[in-house]
Amino acid sequence: MPELVKPTAAALRETLALSEDLLHGIELSNLPLTNAALKASRLARLLNDFQHQKAFEYEAGGYPTTPNGVPAEVWACAELAGRIKQRKDDKGQIKSVATLESIEQLEAQVEATKLGIDAARDPNVSVSSANPSQYVHAVGNSMERMRLHGELKEAVSKLGSRRSFIYAYVVRKNLELKFSGVASDAFSRIREYVDSSIGAAVPGAVQKFSAIYENLSSENPEDWSNAVHSCRRVLQELADVVFPATDTPREKQAGGKLIQVKLGPDNYINRLICFAEDNAKSERTTEIVGSQLSYLGDRLDAIFQAAQKGSHATISTKDEADRYVVYTYMLVGDLLRLRGAAA
Repeated sequence: MPELVKPTAAALRETLALSEDLLHGIELSNLPLTNAALKASRLARLLNDFQHQKAFEYEAGGYPTTPNGVPAEVWACAELAGRIKQRKDDKGQIKSVATLESIEQLEAQVEATKLGIDAARDPNVSVSSANPSQYVHAVGNSMERMRLHGELKEAVSKLGSRRSFIYAYVVRKNLELKFSGVASDAFSRIREYVDSSIGAAVPGAVQKFSAIYENLSSENPEDWSNAVHSCRRVLQELADVVFPATDTPREKQAGGKLIQVKLGPDNYINRLICFAEDNAKSERTTEIVGSQLSYLGDRLDAIFQAAQKGSHATISTKDEADRYVVYTYMLVGDLLRLRGAAA
């Protein structure tokens, strides 16, 4: 299956509304199942989930076949939709069989079978008074009704599985979209605070964050690395403001030993940690900010040093670059709040 492309924020909002509408229609049974399949196909398209999109199209219109059988891509969609069953043939060998009829065909089959059952009902004739021909006719009708009831049960079961397939997908995507929205809103609040506050503390950081956004929108891995390098420079400049470099190290207890922490120009992470220690109101805050700074600083420095050596494979995916940008925003937000509290 190809890797899914992330949808835009506008598409995410539209898909959330669409998924809510779909769930409402399916749960209250006021949306025809064929229409639900078509809406689910649109939902998958907006999420760039192209295999599910095609599967839902086939659910609504039927799975195409050829004189040579079912094409591989169609079979893959049928398997995704849970339409592949294992059955024994006349020789006792187990084979995979796909049901290919559309939801519309199944719905039409249900209605036609119900009409057939009504048409096969016996007239109001008692067995004792029935003549032989009426008796034979009644027995024939009874067998026909049994056959039709079996067909009806099978068609209803197939429709139920189609409803479950569509509903399970929509529920899963609805929950994912809601979680994504919560995370996006939380980060948006952090980002708004940092964007509105960083300029006063570090004027040059505004331009650097703008460059970060542009680099992240690129599909070039070198631009992703440049975005991460900009995060490092933002933290360096913030350290210069909140805790200027000094040749005097700070003594700390670590593992029962007294160590000296360097606070020179290149030790920007150490200086930021010392700033947090001096201004945080709780040891817990100091521990959290300090551990996050240590982790992020080590990774940013490693990426920077690799780039200095000419390595171009420092950031392998955009997701990795996204994480470092988010971490940077969160830490800058924490440090700016500590600076505001100390002012």
